[in-house]
Amino acid sequence: MDEVVKSSLILFVLINPFILSVYLIELIKGLDFKVLSGQLIRAGLISYIVFLLFAWAGEAMFENVFQIRFISFMIFGGVTFLIVGIRLILGIGPPVETLRPQSGELSGAIAMPFIVGPGTISASVLAGSRLSYPDAALAIGLALAVAIAAIVLLKKIHDVVRERDERYVARYMDIAGRVTALFTGSFAIELILKGIERWMAIQ
Repeated sequence: MDEVVKSSLILFVLINPFILSVYLIELIKGLDFKVLSGQLIRAGLISYIVFLLFAWAGEAMFENVFQIRFISFMIFGGVTFLIVGIRLILGIGPPVETLRPQSGELSGAIAMPFIVGPGTISASVLAGSRLSYPDAALAIGLALAVAIAAIVLLKKIHDVVRERDERYVARYMDIAGRVTALFTGSFAIELILKGIERWMAIQ
């Protein structure tokens, strides 16, 4: 069970609902609570299916289907999340354009690239290699459920206080995003180091 919790925590930190809320701030402001909740749940289900596929197929999918080594993908995922973390800590802002309520197919756009990315896919593959498939599915599902629930809660808080204290909510979300970006950056470096260690082991 400890490994399930560890794998789930790694994926949750990489998804990072506080950083995700920065990308989705226009949706949080512009969509009805029920509509946004539905879109987030659908995005979570799409992401869950993708993560389960990679957890089941493992490293073989990269080598046999994509013709690349998983080590390369892991290092790239770490570099990508490191850039995201550094930008947010320094207050440069999100490295990709935020979604707007007018954007088409919101659930798919939320799932990829905001939830499903090189770092989170790598974490899913590692969960599949460390755990039995049912435990890996549990760890992935738990991380996604908590992350989606956290964003829904942030939306609820935003709706309750936006009339008088919207600027404070935005400020707190920004601060929380920067603080959690420290952990995202740390996990990103961990992915890079694990990739380098694996590469050196096969040389």
